[in-house]
Amino acid sequence: MEPVEIVEDGLVLRPWRAEDADAVHRACQDPDIQRWTTVPRPYLPEHALAFVTTVSASTWADGTGAPFAVCDAGTGELLASCGLVSVDRGLNSAEVGYWTAPGARGRGVAVRATRAVARWAFDALDLRRITWQAEIGNHASRLVALRAGFRVDGELRLAHPSEEGRPEGWIGSLIPTDLAAPGDPVPYGPATLQARRAAVFGRPQPVLFATAGDVELRLRAPEERDLDAIVTTCRDEDTVRWTTVPHPYQREHAVGYLRDLVRPAWARGTAAMFAVADPDDRYVASVDLRILPTDPVVADVGFMTAPHARGRGYLPAALAALCAWGFTTLGLARVEWRANVGNTASRRAAEKAGFTVEGTLRGGVPHRGERPDVWIGGLLPQDL
Repeated sequence: MEPVEIVEDGLVLRPWRAEDADAVHRACQDPDIQRWTTVPRPYLPEHALAFVTTVSASTWADGTGAPFAVCDAGTGELLASCGLVSVDRGLNSAEVGYWTAPGARGRGVAVRATRAVARWAFDALDLRRITWQAEIGNHASRLVALRAGFRVDGELRLAHPSEEGRPEGWIGSLIPTDLAAPGDPVPYGPATLQARRAAVFGRPQPVLFATAGDVELRLRAPEERDLDAIVTTCRDEDTVRWTTVPHPYQREHAVGYLRDLVRPAWARGTAAMFAVADPDDRYVASVDLRILPTDPVVADVGFMTAPHARGRGYLPAALAALCAWGFTTLGLARVEWRANVGNTASRRAAEKAGFTVEGTLRGGVPHRGERPDVWIGGLLPQDL
């Protein structure tokens, strides 16, 4: 392919030049670029010079990619890198890749550049599809893809996972009819909600606050220092009776809870699991908000209270705070609660938090080899 220049939406996308090497080297010192992309680490001046000269030129020449320097149309300042990789002319498909220099973030540069590259690829190269991949947890990249019009279709195992990251990635695709015009917002629909949540889950898990009587509670991400209290709670006979925690519960179960459930759920954006802490930052409960895969505006809650903290009103206060966050921040329309018939403690906590018990589901959920009847309740935004 012959290198080209694209001018669109306040940007100039042009082939890389030798004089870009210093700016590329500076940008690629950024921890986020090193964490989420495949640039060498440490990133040295010779890496930058090779990229903007030899690598980029050979990629254009052999037709396997189309790498662009993304510059401000007015000043010429280098803002980002965006381009096609893995061009497959047999399938008329390619993958997009991008990074944004730290000082240029928050201005929609990557979205505008991705749209411009896609438009050129569809028109000039007659491509029929562009794919996007990112490690699960890279919500900044996911947000760019969604705002550019990509449909995030699912997950796949990464061919070259990062040593400190997850082995799974998201995959998305864009076809010509998905592409918005320059300057247009992303069309309303599922992608809009996904983009909203990518912005939420792309940040560290927040700290929420709740008040039970004169006690201020903090809802924060569970941590290793909570493990002993979690083990004690999960060995309690009431917890074993009414929940599905492993039995007998061992410390490795608590370690796995953090490693395999809490952190991956936040990385995927599918659930928010909080530890409830008292004013001395000691664990007193767990509350989970899990988005239903079948309905993205509905979530269900799960919770348990440490034995020493029961009867103090902590759970209703924490539940109300968590659900309010779900409605206002995640855009939920309904939160559901379920508990085995007879679990009056859970029912009282749900009702005090504002849930309406709506009925009984016969054989509602699997529980230790059986399917007992369960109560079901719902909470709507106006109930709080």
